[in-house]
Amino acid sequence: MNSSLVESKVPAVTLGFWITKILATTLGETGGDTVTMTMNLGYLAGTAIFLAALVVLVVLQVAAKKFHPSLYWATIVASTTVGTTLADLADRSLGIGYAGGSAILLVCVLAVLGLWYRSEGSVSVDTVNTPRVEAFYWATITFSQTLGTALGDWMADDTRLGYEGAALVFGAALAVVAAAYFWTEISRVLLFWTAFILTRPLGATVGDYLDKPVDDGGLALSRPLASAIIAVLIIVCILLLPQRAGTHPGKAA
Repeated sequence: MNSSLVESKVPAVTLGFWITKILATTLGETGGDTVTMTMNLGYLAGTAIFLAALVVLVVLQVAAKKFHPSLYWATIVASTTVGTTLADLADRSLGIGYAGGSAILLVCVLAVLGLWYRSEGSVSVDTVNTPRVEAFYWATITFSQTLGTALGDWMADDTRLGYEGAALVFGAALAVVAAAYFWTEISRVLLFWTAFILTRPLGATVGDYLDKPVDDGGLALSRPLASAIIAVLIIVCILLLPQRAGTHPGKAA
């Protein structure tokens, strides 16, 4: 058996990855609000619509033989919109509250990561190249996107920081994670998942700042228009920024 590199089904984690991820999380907020609020379909219907789209996209992602940038990022956007509508459904319609919803979802994220680690011995995204690992990966992502939405709402509303203040807090937290990546020996896997979770509330608070009413601290921009602009920016990023599959050490006969 000779050592080789096996391609992952997800992109290499680069600066372009993080830029596109933050845009995708912002689109998840404005897009989810467009369906549930502007179109007035409600959180339950919105969750059902986006969850159906997510299931279809995950099936296509798992069935794909290699990394496809457009398919991958479409699945990420679907997970962020599900995260938006599902968190809003739990926090507001079911009355769990932002703090309660955040606590429950954090347990869910940690539980999936624990099961993933127990099954595979690693939760590194570089190993996402089998259907079982992909199932763990997308389950973790969906729970983390929902957790991020609840965290963003909790920080903006319950702490009275507002959308701008909350965005600054999460942006600062991401800067700390980046500093830890460059100047410490902290586990890269731990730092990745920490950053991945934090980009969601950052995008959520930015999205809320763009489309919420002025009286609530937002800019009251058109949700459909904001969503369309962000979607175009994501497409530009996919086309212009390097998009390549990640790799991990594997065995080849």
